[in-house]
Amino acid sequence: MAIHVSVQDSPFDTAGEIARLSALSDQIGGVGTFVGQVRGGNGLLSLTLEHYPGMTEKILHVLAQEAVQRFGLLGCTLVHRVGTMRVGEAIVFVGASAAHRAAALEATAFLIDRLKTGAPFWKKEEYADGHASWVAAREEDEQAARAWMQHAPPQT
Repeated sequence: MAIHVSVQDSPFDTAGEIARLSALSDQIGGVGTFVGQVRGGNGLLSLTLEHYPGMTEKILHVLAQEAVQRFGLLGCTLVHRVGTMRVGEAIVFVGASAAHRAAALEATAFLIDRLKTGAPFWKKEEYADGHASWVAAREEDEQAARAWMQHAPPQT
């Protein structure tokens, strides 16, 4: 089992991250991935993400370990960007490799739901008209994270 966690200001290589997850073992039957990107609309120009260095990486590693145990993963990758990103740029890569596709796909959903509420990131949106605002936590994200905590891990 391999865990890779990175918090970085530079873009990541999606194909490279998938290749890394795929090459971990000949027992891998599926790789599930999610790539989040800056969504535009209403004049949004960019999104700036700040984080708590050291603590952020530690929490992401704990989430990855939880996913490995819960879903029997062979590999898990979390890459999150910080700094300023324009509309359309990738923000986060979540990847899970497992012997079976269901575990990989479920782990990916678990990780992004838990990451959105459990990791110390702060988002500021900047708009074409010059105003900027910090993004508040969304209740839908909180509900999704709570739902994972209410369900027992699948039997492997």
